[in-house]
Amino acid sequence: MRSVAEILRLEAVRKSYAVGTPAETEVLHGIDLRLEAGEFAALIGPSGSGKSTLLNLIGLLDRPSSGRILLTGQDTGRLSERELTQLRGEALGFVFQFHHLVGAFSARENVLLPLFAARGRLERGMQAAADELLAAVGLAQFGDRPPSQLSGGQQQRVAIARALIADPVLVLADEPTGNLDTTTADEVFALLRRFNQERGTAFLIVTHDPRLAARCDRIIELVDGRIVTDQLVTPAPAS
Repeated sequence: MRSVAEILRLEAVRKSYAVGTPAETEVLHGIDLRLEAGEFAALIGPSGSGKSTLLNLIGLLDRPSSGRILLTGQDTGRLSERELTQLRGEALGFVFQFHHLVGAFSARENVLLPLFAARGRLERGMQAAADELLAAVGLAQFGDRPPSQLSGGQQQRVAIARALIADPVLVLADEPTGNLDTTTADEVFALLRRFNQERGTAFLIVTHDPRLAARCDRIIELVDGRIVTDQLVTPAPAS
């Protein structure tokens, strides 16, 4: 397990669109948020509350209009686009509702994509690392198969392995079970939880499923661009 330390801090973060026009709209209104290493947190809220905007900012896919975002202690507002790309590749993993696998690549090649993108080439040990992760998500025998020969749940497992291949400190998961049936969703969620516990990887999971949110350690609720509640989850008593 990684030692407990702050990995993410947002200070008075605001985000507006169409700035300087009559249609200017502020979507996030002064967000303060901290995450520590190894946390397993849910981000909930109604549609249009700003969850995707917030996730894009945390994922360094967009910049805030004002405020500060610090990731692994680095003030991201001071970084160039090249430096942001490098930090994103080193510190973050991403899992989405739709897995976004490359159809022309095998499962193994899809897992390796973040490493190849970061380093421009495959190096010794990378394939073994990908195969180890595929085995960890229950797909040891499917490394050579293209996504078209995998079920939806299997494709999402490949996406999870891809998110973890660079050993990120934080994985951002945007409705990772939203396109799956209940049984498969529970299996995928359990897999995320296992990696959280075994590797100490922090997870921030956007979900509309209250059952899954209740199984996280912390629930952050966003309404109309503001955090309205941020609470630790009390574990259910053992039966």
